[in-house]
Amino acid sequence: MLNRRNFLAMSIAASAAAGTVGSAQAADKQQPKKNKFKLKYAPHFGMFRHSAGSDLIDQLKFMADNGFTALEDNRMGRRQVATQVAIAKEMSRLGMEMGVFVATADFKQPTFASGNKDMRDKVLADMRVAVEIAKRVNAKWCTVVPGTREHRLEPDYQTANVIDTLKRCAEICEPSGLVMVLEALNPWVNHPDLFLTKIPQGYMICKAVGSPSCKILNDLYHQQITEGNLIHNMDRAWDEIAYFQVGDNPGRKEPTTGEINYKNVFKHICQKGFKGIVGMEHGNSLPGVEGEKALIKAYVEVDSFTGPC
Repeated sequence: MLNRRNFLAMSIAASAAAGTVGSAQAADKQQPKKNKFKLKYAPHFGMFRHSAGSDLIDQLKFMADNGFTALEDNRMGRRQVATQVAIAKEMSRLGMEMGVFVATADFKQPTFASGNKDMRDKVLADMRVAVEIAKRVNAKWCTVVPGTREHRLEPDYQTANVIDTLKRCAEICEPSGLVMVLEALNPWVNHPDLFLTKIPQGYMICKAVGSPSCKILNDLYHQQITEGNLIHNMDRAWDEIAYFQVGDNPGRKEPTTGEINYKNVFKHICQKGFKGIVGMEHGNSLPGVEGEKALIKAYVEVDSFTGPC
C-alpha cells in the first residue's frame, strides 16, 4: 500500500514527466521542418528579414533552420572586417558554404575592354583585395563583371583587352585558389551596354584565358532574356561553368513565378553532377513573412524532381 507521502511524490514526478513531454512536443511543433535540398541553394541577406529580423547572424540561423546550406553576399566586400569574420564564424558553426561576393564590377566604364592602364590597375587592386576577403570568409568564388563596351574600338580589340586583363587577374587569384566567375548580364531589361552578355562569349574568353581561376557564372535569369536555350548552352559551356544564379522571368522573382521550368533545369544540373552553389539572386514575389514562406515553398517544389542525382 502507498502511504500519503509516497503517493504525492509519485504524482508530482508523473506530472513533471508529462509536462516535459508536452513541452518537447510543443517545441517540436514550433521548430520548422528542415528541408533537405538536393542542390546547394544560396539565399542572400535580406531575403528572410521579416521572418528572422535585421541581424545578419539571426538571418543565417533562419536559413540553416530551413535547410539552406550556402549563402551569397554581393556586399561582403563593403562590410567591416569584424562583420566578415563574424559571418564566417557563424557559417562554419552552421555548416554553411560561402558563395560569391563581388570582387570588381563597373556598369559605367570600359574597365576591361578599353585597355586603359589606370582602369586595369584599379581592377588588379580590386582583385588583390578580393583574395584577402575570400581568405577571411572562406570563399571559393568571386563575381567579376568586366565593365562596359569601348565604342571607340573594334569588338575584337576589346575582347583581346578583356582577355589580357583577366590573365593578369588570374595570376593574382591562382596562388590562393580563388576563382573569378564572369557574369554575363542581359542588355535588354537590366544592363544595357555591358561588354559581356552571353554564355558562348564567356566560354570563348575563359578558354582564351586558360586558367582554373577564370570560369563562368551562368545566371539563368539573364540568359533566359538574352539568349534562351538554357540547357543547350549550359551543356556546350559546361566545362567552364563554376557557378549558377537563378531568378524567374519576367520579374526576377523566385522560381515558379515566371516562364522558366526550374524543376527540369535543376534536375539537369544535378544529374550532370554539379556540386557547386546555386545563388538565389532574385527578389520575393510577395511581401512580408508570407512572401518568405512562399519563396521557401517554391524551392521545395522545384527541388522535388525525381530520378538519379
